[in-house]
Amino acid sequence: MIGDGMGVGQLEIARELERGKEGQLFLTSLPFSALVQTYSANRVVTDSAAAGTALATGSKTNNEMIGVTPDGKEVKSILDLFKEQKKKTGIISTNAITDATPAAFTASVLNRWADQADIAKQQLTLAPDVMLGGGEVFYGPALLEKAKKLGYTIVRNRHDLLSNQTEGKLLGLFAPYHLSFKIDRKYTDGTEPSLSEMTKTALQKLNNGNGFFLMVEGARIDHAAHSADIASVWRETVEFDEAVKTAVEWAHNRSDTLIVVVADHETMGISATEPLKRKMIKKIQASPEYVLAQTKMGEDGKFITSHIVDNLVKYTGIVLTEEEGIQLNARLMNARGKVYKKNKAAWELGSFISERYNTGIVNHQIRSISSAGGHTANPVPLFAYGAGAEHFHGMLDNTDIPKKMAELLGYQWD
Repeated sequence: MIGDGMGVGQLEIARELERGKEGQLFLTSLPFSALVQTYSANRVVTDSAAAGTALATGSKTNNEMIGVTPDGKEVKSILDLFKEQKKKTGIISTNAITDATPAAFTASVLNRWADQADIAKQQLTLAPDVMLGGGEVFYGPALLEKAKKLGYTIVRNRHDLLSNQTEGKLLGLFAPYHLSFKIDRKYTDGTEPSLSEMTKTALQKLNNGNGFFLMVEGARIDHAAHSADIASVWRETVEFDEAVKTAVEWAHNRSDTLIVVVADHETMGISATEPLKRKMIKKIQASPEYVLAQTKMGEDGKFITSHIVDNLVKYTGIVLTEEEGIQLNARLMNARGKVYKKNKAAWELGSFISERYNTGIVNHQIRSISSAGGHTANPVPLFAYGAGAEHFHGMLDNTDIPKKMAELLGYQWD
């Protein structure tokens, strides 16, 4: 189970805001823990492609490469090893299932950005038994028809997922790209399942008495951190924690199940500072992504300043003067005076909000010169439960994790 971008700071923010000063997240109650180094083959600071590849294959690769060595040689993933042993397999993500982390377990490409439709094709060739998440745009009509011929039941909303009783494989595509931030779901039509619901469904589907492998990714922790969106970091981490609890409760009376909870890397150096305005963060009602989606643009192609000011107070409680609104509007544009693309504009707005609320975080200038958009080299936490969990302790490298899993099962890479 992978919390994308989930460092110790993200866990602490979520713990304080959700459970209070003396409370605990569920995942920190797991009996074994470790720290994990995350560097890639060509960078001190990894991206999700190289980190996912390390966690999936036990091999280091260059940033932006998935499922291959730095010289381009394809490598098998731990999921592949389970497939070879005739075990059932599955992947879940709150991002597109073709994005870096799930792709690292199911595909091999030289560049993560080149063609996610090709990743989708490779996923259907591999044919895991369960694939749940976003990324519908990358599964065109031809691929969906192929999926049906391969025996997949295709579901596109929460109701159909939870009511599905069919035998065979399951493909759930619940959003064009990524699923909504948890904080924004109250504004949506309620058709997206939670990460916990997807996890529970997958466990039920995969459990046939012969063993299985399941990768579950809380992807939007990373997206929230990139945006310096502490309110969403909190809620996305809690949603991931709830999925971990679902998995552990399922495995509680079993002696044949190992659960490893880890991050692929840390994003934005988040820390719970003393002057952090915790009460104000709890009052935030939407992500920067959603706030900007509700903000009108003028005929000049720029956000209307008065709408920015109005929406900021409506959704975040921050009150700006007209001059401050003008300055913020300018911050949402690049050096050529054009509004940043959707995610980059949200990054800038999130950083502005974070600064107002005294968050300990990489500032927007440093993020802008980071090839990974604000990732750090900070070691990340690991928690383990169940059969073989005692082997996960101390300071580990990310490549150690799938190797230990394979060793426990007697599986070997070629």
